[in-house]
Amino acid sequence: MISFSEVVPQNGTLAQSPTSLANEGLRRSPVELEVVIPAYNEADLIARTLRQTVAFLESQRWSSRVVVVDNGSVDDTGLLVRQVARECGGAVPVVLLGCSCQGKGAAVRRGMLSGTSKFTGFFDADLATPVETLTAAMEHLEAGVGAVIATRHAPGSTFVRSQPLGRRVGGGAFRILTKSMVQGISDTQCGFKFFERDVLTRAMVRCRTSGFAFDVELLQRIQRDGDRIVEIPVAWTDGPGSTFHPLRDGISSFAAVLQMNRLLP
Repeated sequence: MISFSEVVPQNGTLAQSPTSLANEGLRRSPVELEVVIPAYNEADLIARTLRQTVAFLESQRWSSRVVVVDNGSVDDTGLLVRQVARECGGAVPVVLLGCSCQGKGAAVRRGMLSGTSKFTGFFDADLATPVETLTAAMEHLEAGVGAVIATRHAPGSTFVRSQPLGRRVGGGAFRILTKSMVQGISDTQCGFKFFERDVLTRAMVRCRTSGFAFDVELLQRIQRDGDRIVEIPVAWTDGPGSTFHPLRDGISSFAAVLQMNRLLP
């Protein structure tokens, strides 16, 4: 296991170091796969998502755990996670972590770097990408691929329910902006990404972006390290309750990407 001791700033505050996060992960029982779900005010969705995820994972041959990272929710997200954790309490544990740093990237970072499983990754709380996609993802990871991500924009992908026009236009512009930054990747922003532990750690401890654009920097660093990224076409369903706001988050994401090349060594 690669170990790092640096402390990475996020949004002007000091995040926990990878060493302290790893120590936290050691308190969890060893599993082969940890699934991280970043959550911000997901009370309407989180219980259903957890039950569906646990039911799927219980039927798989790999041992696993679900880690929900509450990114400052002000609704009953945390309460519902604890309730489902008590209900399940079997072969697939459900763990709740808090994250004081704002931003999806900060929440994902906390969840994934705090574990010690051989494979780890995240998907969105609305299950826009079917949980069954994990079967194909794990096949690639076990075969030695460094990262497996879902794509909505490659041959074989379908939209079960499309995004509103504003998000489609913004997404198209974002893909054009990032096309040269992550070579051969058609969709950096789909909320389903899984990794081999050392590949992830080596790249993520150097990431500086904590908002919705963090995926771009993470994938770019993985490619620069020489590790392979595989895209999986999926049947994707737009979640009407998405916390992404095209104007607010879109502007900040574009700004983060424009600054990204200056952050990379």
